[in-house]
Amino acid sequence: MKIKLFLVLSVWALSSAAYSIDIKVMSYNIRVDIPTAAENSWANRKDAVCNILGSYQADIIGMQEALLNQVNDIAAQMPGYDWVGVGRDNGVTQGEFSPIFYNSQKYQLKEQGWFWLSETPNIPTIGWDAAYPRVCTYILLEDYDTHDNFWVFNTHLDHLGIEARERSVRLIWNKIQELTKPKQHVLLTGDFNSVTGEKPITFINRKLNDTKQESATIVEEAEGTFNDFDITAKLERRIDYIFVSKKIEVFKYGVLSEMVGNRYPSDHFPVYAEISF
Repeated sequence: MKIKLFLVLSVWALSSAAYSIDIKVMSYNIRVDIPTAAENSWANRKDAVCNILGSYQADIIGMQEALLNQVNDIAAQMPGYDWVGVGRDNGVTQGEFSPIFYNSQKYQLKEQGWFWLSETPNIPTIGWDAAYPRVCTYILLEDYDTHDNFWVFNTHLDHLGIEARERSVRLIWNKIQELTKPKQHVLLTGDFNSVTGEKPITFINRKLNDTKQESATIVEEAEGTFNDFDITAKLERRIDYIFVSKKIEVFKYGVLSEMVGNRYPSDHFPVYAEISF
């Protein structure tokens, strides 16, 4: 009996390992293209940003502050990836995108959508006390090998509106509950313009896990994720996050703070996590 039980457990363990989904996730505010920004203009940064994206080969990348020309530049250098998103100003091409790039060799897109962080989420609008319209992009992916589905949400909360940030995370959570089925896994990436302990992060931490807090290995090079292009700054403001469903395992977390040519490629660092379910 013990031998039979051992064999059954061994087969179960092997089959579970064989059908687990391992995902590399990144959240990256790439800084909007401002042509007059001299050395920090997109023309002078795009290759460095694309090199970072290419070197880590994340399966899922939630970006923020990307204009359409930036999205197109990145897509041209990332074969094997597709993306979903709209411009926040008109729901088509105008304004910043919060796009989600995904490895189309591993995952099939099953659903896609977006909503505005406002009282009228189906219409491009500015919500509450926000300075700008803000959008949340979402996709449902199916793993080609295991046929398991999981959701990805990506957003950028307002930098000025305190009420907007607090209401936005509640709206996002309500949308997650509305769209997803019980036991479906969820990833949430974004620039939340909020540090740990502030209400938006405290609220989300009750619903989802912060990958930094759950990670078995921390390989971060900085505590903060916002650098303002200042290579001498104290890196203390952690405002970019990757959150995951409670049952997702997190193996690695890091803030990728490398410089390229003695400059930061963006005024934010990419946040990176390796997860499994």
